Amino acid sequence: MTRFQERLLRGGPHLSVGVLGADLSRLGEQIDDARAAGVDMFHVDVMDGVFCPQLTVGAPLVAAIGDAVARDVHLMIDAPLDKIDPFVAAGADIVTFHVESTRHPHRVLQTLRGSGAMRGVAVNPGTPVAAIEPLLDELELILVLAVNPGWSGQTFIPSTERRVAEARTLIAQREIVLAVDGGITRANVERVAQLGVDLIVTGSAVYDGGSPGDNARAMLEAVRRARDDVEQPPSEGGPAVMGVDERGRMSDATVDVLRTPKLPD
Repeated sequence: MTRFQERLLRGGPHLSVGVLGADLSRLGEQIDDARAAGVDMFHVDVMDGVFCPQLTVGAPLVAAIGDAVARDVHLMIDAPLDKIDPFVAAGADIVTFHVESTRHPHRVLQTLRGSGAMRGVAVNPGTPVAAIEPLLDELELILVLAVNPGWSGQTFIPSTERRVAEARTLIAQREIVLAVDGGITRANVERVAQLGVDLIVTGSAVYDGGSPGDNARAMLEAVRRARDDVEQPPSEGGPAVMGVDERGRMSDATVDVLRTPKLPD
């Protein structure tokens, strides 16, 4: 396990901010604004106009972001097997492709093995999370989409909460990062952080035409509040009722408590 993967698995949830909503003519400045607020990971949505309707950016933009921050590349492209090398060469720290995008997901993961990039597999809202189960021994990250890929600004699909819980069950004790992406706003990020994920991807909530720094601070503060709701780790040998497990992640019991709707006073 790399240090980067270990960092993501502990002390989260962490935030990865999508750059497509930024003003690309001022990308460096927009990234610096978010960095000043505490963001250290940026998410690049690569779309090919085939797997999903939009056509966006490629490896040159990943390289342009630079290595002062972590680069989280989400390939929403058809047949990724022969297209991943340029993103690794551009410095991607995470390369995630869709389980629906290839007949041979194992081969894609095996090709990425030893590349230095974390290997991620994404699953669309209409695909059973169980579709990833045969791949668990070859990946380091699962990305649960909370919207259908293609457009920013969509609404978070409520069934995502159940799907995240299913993914947590699949992961069990494996050292796999659990991420969620889509429809995450300043209004709901605290709730999403309570689902027991390690990584939250957001874009338009930070780059909405206002101040990226102020928006990022608000998102990070909401995530901290969710984390503060969790008590300290249980004593050795004691039950994890409200707290984190031995790896520093929210325990299943904690997630269950936080997900339970609170009755009005």
